[in-house]
Amino acid sequence: MTNVEAIVFIVDDDLSVRRSTERLIRSAGLNVQTFLSAQEFLKNPRPKGPACLVLDVRMPGFSGIDLQRELMQLGINIPIIFITGHGSIPMTVRAMKAGAVEFLTKPFRSHALLDAVHSALERDRSAYKERSETEELREHFEQLTPRERQVLALVAAGLLNKQVAAELATTERTIKFHRAHIMQKMGAESLADLVRMAERLGVSSQG
Repeated sequence: MTNVEAIVFIVDDDLSVRRSTERLIRSAGLNVQTFLSAQEFLKNPRPKGPACLVLDVRMPGFSGIDLQRELMQLGINIPIIFITGHGSIPMTVRAMKAGAVEFLTKPFRSHALLDAVHSALERDRSAYKERSETEELREHFEQLTPRERQVLALVAAGLLNKQVAAELATTERTIKFHRAHIMQKMGAESLADLVRMAERLGVSSQG
């Protein structure tokens, strides 16, 4: 997997806060994109790679909490750091339960935000690595023929070659041939490796 640069998104309707936050994060050598509203952020295609979102809670119309909820519904997993001048314990608890990394009340210390950003990016780097590896596995899986996928599912279910052969009404020699091709296409170094790949992809003998 090639190294992809991380990016920090800032969504805040206050221009002065947006600019000062951007300067602070850029001073740490990080890439930044800023948005004045949640709607503007949603319209912008998210680049590939690790990212986090520094998000103001109270914005006209579509609030930060609303954006967090919308991202969850869209299946977009991005670590969020909330900043607000009007924090409350119930709001903080709600945001953290929904997966926020941090909830900072203005005025906050610069190092507190930078620490939260670095923590969020580290979290997303791990998630990005996992997503990339799963995507690569999926691409390999797509190269398998329909019969090879059947064999993979049965092998992953723990069946021996002769049992897979009986299940598919073919010979054990044919299954060995298919299995060798599957190992090669999937880039598996061992049977255990292949089984782990199948589990990660959710491959099932039930089809």
